Amino acid sequence: MGKRWINRIAVGILWACGLMTVVALGAVILYVFVRGIGQITPEFIFTKPHGVNAEGGIGPTIVATIYVTGLSMLIVTPVAVLAAVSLGEYAVQGRLVNAIRFAADTLASVPSIVMGLFGFAFFVEAMGLGFSVLSGALALSFLMLPIVMRATEEAIRAVPKYIRWGSYGLGASKWQTVSRIVLPAALPRILTGIILAMGRAVGETAVVIFTMGQAIYMPILPTDPGRSMTVHLYTLAMEGINMEAAYGTALLLMIMVLFFNLTARWLAARNRRLQG
Repeated sequence: MGKRWINRIAVGILWACGLMTVVALGAVILYVFVRGIGQITPEFIFTKPHGVNAEGGIGPTIVATIYVTGLSMLIVTPVAVLAAVSLGEYAVQGRLVNAIRFAADTLASVPSIVMGLFGFAFFVEAMGLGFSVLSGALALSFLMLPIVMRATEEAIRAVPKYIRWGSYGLGASKWQTVSRIVLPAALPRILTGIILAMGRAVGETAVVIFTMGQAIYMPILPTDPGRSMTVHLYTLAMEGINMEAAYGTALLLMIMVLFFNLTARWLAARNRRLQG
């Protein structure tokens, strides 16, 4: 068999694997869409569940999901960005910096159920925060931290060195160069990492069920408990009490995650166009 045929077979296998991935994703989206589109009404989105079969809507769960995700983003963004700036711009590269990067990569691979148990033991019990949006946001921030931190560091490294040299040549200090030149240039990629981290936080179940609780009413204060959309979906599906509402919740959740991913891709494409 010649090299040409081997190349054609390899390319065909790659295309087949790619098409299988697209077909599997399309099948999941189509199935959830068909089963859940009939539930998407203003009443379903804005009202709260009621009755033994959770009739009504999922308004409080949508608010709780956005609440805990936004709060976790506010917590993790300054920590992750400053840590990435320290590692990428100030720290002397060596074993300590490599150990910190390894710790961040290891934290990203920790199973969400383990992070949920840690959040329950530390934030809910040890710190006395109880089941609350704040406990859920703090636990989710541990999952988001390595994603935002590594994305920020890679974005900073991607900024050309001659931009820094030009800033230094004009008499700018190190911090002025980083804060006014490097970070603005890396901002689109940093935002992409933040949005991807938010997309993962929206889809988490184990972390929030152990830290935020399952209270169905609307959370107002960070110390209030709440029920996220993923927890609500899990409860409806596992107990089989209202599968129609479960598919509607799944469709809305899928739309939210898709929105975050498409926004991240748009920012990345916009950054490439600006650089090009």
